[in-house]
Amino acid sequence: MELIQQIKRKAASCNRRIVLPEGTEPRTIQAADQIIAEGIAQITLIGNPAEIEKLAKEYSLKHIQQARIVDPMNVPDADRYIEMMVALRGKKGVTPEIAAQQLRDPLYLGAVMVKAGDVDGEVAGARNYTSDVLRPALQYVKTKPGVSIVSGAFLMDIPDRSFGDNGFMIFADCAVTPNPTASELAEIAVMTARTARAIGGIEPRVAMLSFSTKGSAKNEMTEKVVEATALAQKMAPDLLIDGELQSDAATVPEVARQKAPNSPVAGRANVLVFPSLEVGNIVYKLVQRMAHAEAVGPILQGMASPVNDLSRGCSVSDIVGLVAITVCQTEIK
Repeated sequence: MELIQQIKRKAASCNRRIVLPEGTEPRTIQAADQIIAEGIAQITLIGNPAEIEKLAKEYSLKHIQQARIVDPMNVPDADRYIEMMVALRGKKGVTPEIAAQQLRDPLYLGAVMVKAGDVDGEVAGARNYTSDVLRPALQYVKTKPGVSIVSGAFLMDIPDRSFGDNGFMIFADCAVTPNPTASELAEIAVMTARTARAIGGIEPRVAMLSFSTKGSAKNEMTEKVVEATALAQKMAPDLLIDGELQSDAATVPEVARQKAPNSPVAGRANVLVFPSLEVGNIVYKLVQRMAHAEAVGPILQGMASPVNDLSRGCSVSDIVGLVAITVCQTEIK
């Protein structure tokens, strides 16, 4: 996939540090070796050093010795981490004893390393549930200042190059927030536009989607999108954001000329923001299957530092690609 190759090349120029908490998971350690070989990122593996060494020999890995290996049972910076954890969550009942116990969990250790600035981002989920990956990240990494929610975007590479930017589009939210409020939808729009710039290298043209175009229907669902559009435009006046737009008005120039002739986005949108998770998830899967599009994600948006979750059915190449995306996310301001 050329898009992922472009992202990998961009990541290689960033020189970022990524932690992989599942360091003893076979696909993860093979991906780490490839990431190091291609110069995509500096890698920290969390896991038992003897087990990692055994896997490296089993898979004949040639570059894994360049990774930093951290044993969760013997963390060199444990005292510093525990002090930080108690400072952050002491009011939530985290004592030094609880913090020390949490550090034995690689997912907590990875999140704390991100928070401490010892790494720039985290990728996990090959052997853990999404909730287990996100819980420590939300507790310690937290969301960006001024951002109230986390959302999930998909990079879509569509064979019909007439859509988006030469077939490249970003869809959100397709993974996290079931029914965002107008203000949350506005945040999703702005975050997804910034993802488009940082990862896709494109100038975003954001369409706020509904079943109505510019007032052709009115009810509480369309009004939410109208309000979200106004909020997003106010939050980021430097971005091209317009709505409410039906999907055909957003993506097809001929339809746009009829339904929204004065829109700066209609007919040429490359970022689609859906009114609910239900709609977003259904649409991205339909486009993936029926249009034979490549869908990469979900890419988690809104974290103070990038933390991304893998599917437990992921491949080695999936892990490599998501690490490259995570590196590029560090460029989002």
